[in-house]
Amino acid sequence: MTSTIVPQSKRWANAITNQLLWLKSNRLIRNLGTMGAAQLTIRFSRLFATVMLSRLLLPQDYGLSAIVLTVYEFISLFTRNGIAAKVVQASDAEVEQVANTAYRMTWIFCGGLVAVQLLLAVPIGWLYSDMRVAAPIALMSFIYFATPLCSMQGAFQQREGRLGRFAFASAAQVVVDNLLTAVFALFGLGLWAIILPKILVAPIWVVVVRFGHPWRPQKNLPLLPMQGWKDIARFSRSVLGVELLTTLQANIDNLLVGYFLGIQALGIYYFAFNAGLGITQGLIFAAGIAIYPHLCEVRSQPLALRSRFRQTLRTMSLTMVPLIILQASFAPIYVPIIFGAKWAPAIPVLSLICLSALARPFAATCSQLLKAIGRPEIELRWQLVNTILLIAALLVAAQFSIYWVGFAIFVIQTVFLSVFAIIIPSQVFNSNDAETKNINDKEKEMPTTDKGFDVAETVWR
Repeated sequence: MTSTIVPQSKRWANAITNQLLWLKSNRLIRNLGTMGAAQLTIRFSRLFATVMLSRLLLPQDYGLSAIVLTVYEFISLFTRNGIAAKVVQASDAEVEQVANTAYRMTWIFCGGLVAVQLLLAVPIGWLYSDMRVAAPIALMSFIYFATPLCSMQGAFQQREGRLGRFAFASAAQVVVDNLLTAVFALFGLGLWAIILPKILVAPIWVVVVRFGHPWRPQKNLPLLPMQGWKDIARFSRSVLGVELLTTLQANIDNLLVGYFLGIQALGIYYFAFNAGLGITQGLIFAAGIAIYPHLCEVRSQPLALRSRFRQTLRTMSLTMVPLIILQASFAPIYVPIIFGAKWAPAIPVLSLICLSALARPFAATCSQLLKAIGRPEIELRWQLVNTILLIAALLVAAQFSIYWVGFAIFVIQTVFLSVFAIIIPSQVFNSNDAETKNINDKEKEMPTTDKGFDVAETVWR
């Protein structure tokens, strides 16, 4: 009897082939790859724009744009209110009704946001003693009208796991934004070189995403009453609360640095924050778009959900953590070469802010898990505590220098998000195991005809 010995090289080739086939067949990996490729394209274009701006704009221009964009971030977070996320999570039987109600709710929200930002423009200019920020704040409010024109179509594409158009729209919008920013900076537009392109590129997202899905709202649908709006509101209020708190955490430092340390210091700090955390934030946001529907698919199957969650954590750890460490380590080398020696004072802050992102990928995955099982209010409570601690630390740090501000962010975010990422999975899955056991024990005591409910759905409730 003879045995066939497979050469080592062939075994390696077979293993690599099998791994590539698995990667190709795994929809989460495909979606992460698609969104990741879009983010890399975005980052290269943003790097180009940042280099141009760092050499053509003064720190004061950065400081003024930081105020405008911070105001926009605070108000635009209400467009990420969880209304569209409810469409992704809805069952097949109810999704059409949910989408029609969500569509009308989105128009109401966005119309209100336009009015609020227009009313705030002048008072904010007065608060910072520089009315140059009033006009760009007012004009940027009209971007909110883009959301209701395409958010439902985007939700259906996310629900179906088709993120190609998301990736293309995101890349196209930001690349054009960055190219226009560089051109406008060359023409000496100063603050407007950063602000004006963001207004001009808004239609790109609308066109690409809207025509990516055939869903359209039901014709002749009255604005009121809206069927099922209370269920959507209950879900979205916690999602909105989390968005509010995380946006506050991401931007409160800009407001405090500008107020206590001045526009010049804010310009240096804002550069460090964007150059340090911009890549990581973009990748984590893109990953969240892919992870949420991936977990929603098995939300009523606890064992499958646990498996997918753990696989997702492994994927995030292998991709994000090395990138963060490399960026922080090489900051002293690439910042003077790429951006210019005048930004050298920002290097220590940049490195600290980079390292503060180490726990973010894991915390973000836990956040998507809580949304998938319909429990975003758990994260809301955690983020409330995180926000209070961060603001307290920043109020103290902003009395000294931007370096202390960077250190405060590093300590609070690293410790708190690490604890969150450790405790939440344990609570969710251990609680689920215990409740499933109790339900199964009760079922054994019941007549056979009484058994027929969905155990998993009962557990998540």
